[in-house]
Amino acid sequence: MAIKNKKLHREIVRIAEYLITGGAWFWSGYFIIVFLTPVIGLWWANIIGNGVGLTINFILERYWVFEGGKKRKITDVGWRYVTITTVNLFLNYFILKYLQNVGIPVSIGQFISSGIFTVWNYMWYRFWVFAKKGKVVRRTHAPVLHHAKHVRATTKLTPKPAK
Repeated sequence: MAIKNKKLHREIVRIAEYLITGGAWFWSGYFIIVFLTPVIGLWWANIIGNGVGLTINFILERYWVFEGGKKRKITDVGWRYVTITTVNLFLNYFILKYLQNVGIPVSIGQFISSGIFTVWNYMWYRFWVFAKKGKVVRRTHAPVLHHAKHVRATTKLTPKPAK
């Protein structure tokens, strides 16, 4: 069954692409976090695992999923991505730490945390980080020309005849 609404179709495709790139982030980060936590602790494993995953994710999101981000300068998109990623890094750590404290191992907690971030990040990426740059409205004429004394009366203001 083909989707006739082009915007809806594009959004469904974008969500599918987003889930694929999120999977690349998740699995690369997951293995690093799970295997490094016993060796170097949760904090450093979280930083390294997410650092690798985020690098992969940023490249895929910018150049594949949210194509509008390509039209923005890398610095504009970059600072937005770093901002939301920094918030996410701390949130992920506290979520995993909490789950670990209630008896849920990191290997399972990472799945729970990723479920939360799947929706959270899509909204941030779609509408802020990789959002298409808004059009700048520029005046093509001098505003002074719209002042009443500069406007010529070239047409008569007559009411339209009733039908």
